Amino acid sequence: MPDREHNAEQRESDAERRRRRAQFLRDLREARELRERVQPRRARAARMRQAMRMRTFRW
Repeated sequence: MPDREHNAEQRESDAERRRRRAQFLRDLREARELRERVQPRRARAARMRQAMRMRTFRW
């Protein structure tokens, strides 16, 4: 029976980890959107650098 308890505990912690990760990603996206509104020129330059990195990336 200890294996069953450990397995249930593991699933719960995985769900908790996914929930925290989803919250983190939402917060990160919100922060990026805010930064784009506050510093549009810098945000545009960052997007251009990212696009250049993606164009020169070799698959």
